[in-house]
Amino acid sequence: MKKLSLKGKNTLKGLHLFFTCIWVGGATSLVLLNFLSHPATGDEIYATNAAIKLIDDFVIIPGALGSLFTGLLLCWLTHWGFFKFNWINVKWAVTILQILFGTFVLGPWVNGMEALSEVKRFLVLQDATYLHYKQMNLYFGLLQTLVLILVVFISVFKPWGKRGKENGKKMAAANTQTSIYEK
Repeated sequence: MKKLSLKGKNTLKGLHLFFTCIWVGGATSLVLLNFLSHPATGDEIYATNAAIKLIDDFVIIPGALGSLFTGLLLCWLTHWGFFKFNWINVKWAVTILQILFGTFVLGPWVNGMEALSEVKRFLVLQDATYLHYKQMNLYFGLLQTLVLILVVFISVFKPWGKRGKENGKKMAAANTQTSIYEK
């Protein structure tokens, strides 16, 4: 497979960063809305939850999927590959886990908060299910956002190097020691 030119790689990397910024920005916005908003009426509670759902549906989901898709293309069309570097393996694992967690855990909590507040308005503050969803979104939304930021730093610093590089050094050292004893 032919690899991308430098211009193509930089363009794809720029798109990847763009989608990652959207994802991180959306997640940060949700955390701030959850922690800093103090609606006083039932309509305000519903409006806040509707805004959270809109950000989730139209900012976070496209950002996450765009980041995933451009990451796939970067691995496929550049020298980085899918499994050559440990830092890429960690990014893949964390990204996929975050998308799955967001889809199957955080998403239903967000949708539940919006649906319950639409029907119950101010009385939703007495609903145990709503309060549970809200609390879980506070804690796990913050955790999700912090992990996303960690993944950004992994991309910048590229720790852990190439896969098998450490093992190769250990094997070479072991072979050197073995050959010394054999002499």
